[in-house]
Amino acid sequence: MTKEKVLIVDDEEHIVELLKFNLLNAGYDVYTANDGINAVKIAKAEKPGLMLLDLMLPGIDGFDVCKEIKRDDEMKKTSIIMLTAKGEELDKILGLELGADDYITKPFSVRELLARVKAVLRRTNSIGEMENDIYDSQNLKVDYERHEVYVKGNKVDLTLKEFELLQILIKNKGKILTRETLLDKIWGYEYIGETRTVDVHIRYLRKKIEEDDKNPRFIETIRGVGYRFNPAE
Repeated sequence: MTKEKVLIVDDEEHIVELLKFNLLNAGYDVYTANDGINAVKIAKAEKPGLMLLDLMLPGIDGFDVCKEIKRDDEMKKTSIIMLTAKGEELDKILGLELGADDYITKPFSVRELLARVKAVLRRTNSIGEMENDIYDSQNLKVDYERHEVYVKGNKVDLTLKEFELLQILIKNKGKILTRETLLDKIWGYEYIGETRTVDVHIRYLRKKIEEDDKNPRFIETIRGVGYRFNPAE
């Protein structure tokens, strides 16, 4: 079996060595970079399945690295877990908006980080195992196999998590899905106290697929509970 590639990007050598040691022991193929410029070069050359990306980097910061990865057609499906020493909500939200799949705040436990790496990769890989079918109703078309979304015939680019959210909502159309359920299904582990993560992704998903994101047609908010997808018949 081919080993999953993980790229560690951090300018703190002791953190790189700690993560590299534990990821190698967990069976991953590990690459490292200590600045943003080299991170992008290595990512383009090796096509890692996941990046552990520090925000505060010399050269170009983690936000810019994330943007560079997500706008490259060959790398945009690379999963990204952002590492930050700040722990501030705005940093977390900005990272998610740029396409990061998860974040973890320093200091962190190695066990927790390995669990998140496993969960993110499991969710990413499961996309390729979805049945080959298409949702096509009025102005919205979703091709699950090709991982493509069209609005009024125009292709729109979604991040991996936005696509997964849209997919699970459509496949449960008409049903109310709680924020907790969405966190568990999409992120693959209990994301305690961070239901705002779902709200952020839903908000940006609506901007991409709704004609009027302030008055959404497809994704309905069920106040105090969660969300429901309303198919257009």
